[in-house]
Amino acid sequence: MDGIISVLGVLTLVLEGISCQGVYAPPTVRIVHSGHACNVEEERYSERVYTIREGETLELTCLVTGHPRPQIRWTKTAGSVSDRFQDSSVFNETLHIAKIQRHQGGRYYCKAENGLGSPAIKSMRVDVYYLDEPVVTVHQSIGEAKEQFYYERTVFLRCVANSNPPIRYSWYRGRDVLSQGSDKGVEIYEPFFTQGETKILKLKNLRPKDYANYSCIASIRNVCGIADRRVVFRLTNKTAPASIKLLVEDPIVVNPGQTVSLVCISTGGEPAPSLAWTSGSGSLPEKSLMKEGVLTLPAIASEDAGVYSCIASNNVGNPAKKSTTIIVRALKKGRFWITPDPYHNDDNIQIGREVKISCQVEATPPEELQFSWLKNGRALRSSERMVITQTDPDISPGTTNLDIIDLKFTDFGTYTCVAALRGGAIPEISIDVNISSTTVPPNLTVPRGKSPMAVREGETVELECLVSGKPKPIILWSRADKEAPMPDGSMQMESYDGVLRIVNVSREMSGSYRCQTSQYNGFNVKPREAVIELIVHYPPAVEPVWQEVRQGLGRQVSMNCRVLRAHPSRVLRYEWRLGSRLLHAGTFDSRDDTDYIVRSLVREGYGEYTCDVINEVGPGRCTFLVTGKAYPPEFYYDTYSPLWQNRPRVYGYKLQWTQMNPSAVDRIMAYRLGIRQTGQQRWWEQEIPVEGNIQKGELITHNLTELIRPEVYVVRLTPITRFGEGDSSTRVVTYSAPINPPLREFHCSFEEDPVCMFTQDKNDDFDWTRHSAATRDTKYTPNTGPSGDRSGSKQGFFMYIETSRPRKDGDTARLLSPKFNVAPKNPYSITSPPAYCFSFYYHMYGKHIGTLNAFVKQKGQSTSDASPVWSLSGNQGDRWRQAKISIHPTASFQVIFEGIRGPGIEGDIAIDDVTLEEGECPDPPSNPIRGAAAHSVSSIWPLRVMLFFTVIIGQR
Repeated sequence: MDGIISVLGVLTLVLEGISCQGVYAPPTVRIVHSGHACNVEEERYSERVYTIREGETLELTCLVTGHPRPQIRWTKTAGSVSDRFQDSSVFNETLHIAKIQRHQGGRYYCKAENGLGSPAIKSMRVDVYYLDEPVVTVHQSIGEAKEQFYYERTVFLRCVANSNPPIRYSWYRGRDVLSQGSDKGVEIYEPFFTQGETKILKLKNLRPKDYANYSCIASIRNVCGIADRRVVFRLTNKTAPASIKLLVEDPIVVNPGQTVSLVCISTGGEPAPSLAWTSGSGSLPEKSLMKEGVLTLPAIASEDAGVYSCIASNNVGNPAKKSTTIIVRALKKGRFWITPDPYHNDDNIQIGREVKISCQVEATPPEELQFSWLKNGRALRSSERMVITQTDPDISPGTTNLDIIDLKFTDFGTYTCVAALRGGAIPEISIDVNISSTTVPPNLTVPRGKSPMAVREGETVELECLVSGKPKPIILWSRADKEAPMPDGSMQMESYDGVLRIVNVSREMSGSYRCQTSQYNGFNVKPREAVIELIVHYPPAVEPVWQEVRQGLGRQVSMNCRVLRAHPSRVLRYEWRLGSRLLHAGTFDSRDDTDYIVRSLVREGYGEYTCDVINEVGPGRCTFLVTGKAYPPEFYYDTYSPLWQNRPRVYGYKLQWTQMNPSAVDRIMAYRLGIRQTGQQRWWEQEIPVEGNIQKGELITHNLTELIRPEVYVVRLTPITRFGEGDSSTRVVTYSAPINPPLREFHCSFEEDPVCMFTQDKNDDFDWTRHSAATRDTKYTPNTGPSGDRSGSKQGFFMYIETSRPRKDGDTARLLSPKFNVAPKNPYSITSPPAYCFSFYYHMYGKHIGTLNAFVKQKGQSTSDASPVWSLSGNQGDRWRQAKISIHPTASFQVIFEGIRGPGIEGDIAIDDVTLEEGECPDPPSNPIRGAAAHSVSSIWPLRVMLFFTVIIGQR
């Protein structure tokens, strides 16, 4: 890093040859793919389709241009219109989905926007391919022919599998292929309603030879390397659908806590059927156990009650299904109500008139419910004056009534309703009702001073309705002024003491609340009700709550604070402060806002200004942070000209940026540049002085040099004004072997490891090897390969393919160069692409020499789509030769060397001194190429390949 410090002293501030506003550009976007694609193709209307196998990794990258740096967002819509829209946004350049599933197919959109023009949007449809195991189902029909005494037995074999793309089915009997017309007793057809998704094999009037093994093969033609699936079904004269029997009662009535076992046995079916249990609720209880057709439910509870079904399936005919219902005994929710004489218009109980006491419980099962009545603890039997009845279950289930005819003083007392289930395992429910001279219907009032109720937001309030009468009924609370939920989220709340308690009151809870008597546990008369008004006081709501104001010294600053709402809204006053110092105070008249203006900002005027708008509850506060901090710089990510030093392990980069809102504050006097290697803590810093005023859109350039390759660096840039440091921006610079405009050259002689960032292809048959003649073993192949590197040195290194065993004829090895980028004069439009000369030396000596190919692969292409630019086959003699190719790149690319092994072991091919230079190649290639090889080169030579070498740059 010492070199970095020395070079950071050489700083430049350059205005590029672009207009001040011209550097700003709306976003453009392009989607490229990596990951495990089977195929990427262009459909009609330029729709891009990405095909991938289920379980593989999807990786889509959104390449953007534009300044300021566009924000990127990925979204997805489902694959068919019937699926609901899914919006799983990913704010990242690369969308990565590991082990993709079929439901994740669909159209993926990349949207880029930077506030200039319309957002740029591109999409790619992802088609996920899969093939499930096929299933064969068998159906049989038996028909009696009219006026003849025989039966025709016809069997249908149906083969079905889930897949994408659609399946092609084929049938075999044993090893023989079955096709339409091959056998008069066999028909193969696709019903119209299946639309090719299945194939049905029809065996008419079964013959002895029809009893055999039938194979269904489902194929999607090996797309994405998905192999065919096969299923075999053995048809015999014993083949029959499944049948089952339940060894349990229906329904099964049990007590809570018991263990229940449901037994299902198979009574027929060939092949032997499989047994499974299901629940009407959708899923079996978690505690359930299933083994060989027996479902065990330990410690059963009320929530486990329901319908349970045993299903047997052997793919012959329809599955067999038997069901039973489990009923768990229970008693709950005991309630009562008193009904005065219905023949008189009076809500009170009176001597000489009728009175009815009703008692209700929820019982399971309802037919086991039984009631008994007591008076003052003694059993009560039905008589002419004390009539005990049970209400029709369809009208009011679980209800019993005690009618007292011609009420007398001697009838006063405590009546008890006792509910129980037959068997006595469930605890009884007892309800006491007192009938006396003090038994009167309810009355509902609001205590004095309890309406309206005023409370501050955030406090706890109790709304109270006084209930008189005996017995006291349940009180129901609801909103009286609007259809709105209560504080607990329900539309109605119950209270046994007439008090509604609301904790942490909010302003939305203001309004009218109704309290109302319920018929339960009281009189069955017209409900009594009252209304209470709740008023919630809260401090003023204001805007802006917080705002940053950036301004230079000597300029005017205006701040405005506006009241949105407040309760109470009267007697509002305001106070402006800077820190704790009071600047101005007053009261509101007809306006709902207040202003504060600083005519000429001084250094002491920087800081936090507050405006408190106050009512009797408290203040609402607007906060303004007045600062002279400069806005952050905006890095220019479309930089196309990295720097190159002709020294080992050293590279450079042209850092470019514009300044956001440069005139908003005082003049920027300098930038503080910080740089550190990733993974390290120490920053190296240097100031970049700035002369004059920076204009909006002015492109500033600074050359970073002495960077050690292949290290990755974090760069931080901070503007400095008279106020001090402004906001910083950071970015990452990643090395990726750039073409060097100053030296116009990239050269690799493979002398160092790693080999100039060349990499081995992961999808070929074997690898290229870095070696030198001094260490290479020629014991087994003396008549092939070079005796030194291109310069003749036995210590020099080169790359070669070793063709000894276990390599075989046709095996390929591919070597990929690093990525490069071109230097267009206008980064947004390449109308005249620059020329580069791509050259290398090759050695092809031996009687079994195969082929050496050179390709260029554009960014966004797969290796298989790379464009061939050079090819040569056969023995070229024991010497190094040079190849030169002129290329005209406009998009990112890599160079690929492909060596193909010939028919024997004497076929080593070597390369050395790979060079890229700016400009057309000065001389055409002088290689003596004959025959087919000569035709290959001449056909490829005129190809003008559009390429793009790039420095990969990330941002943190």
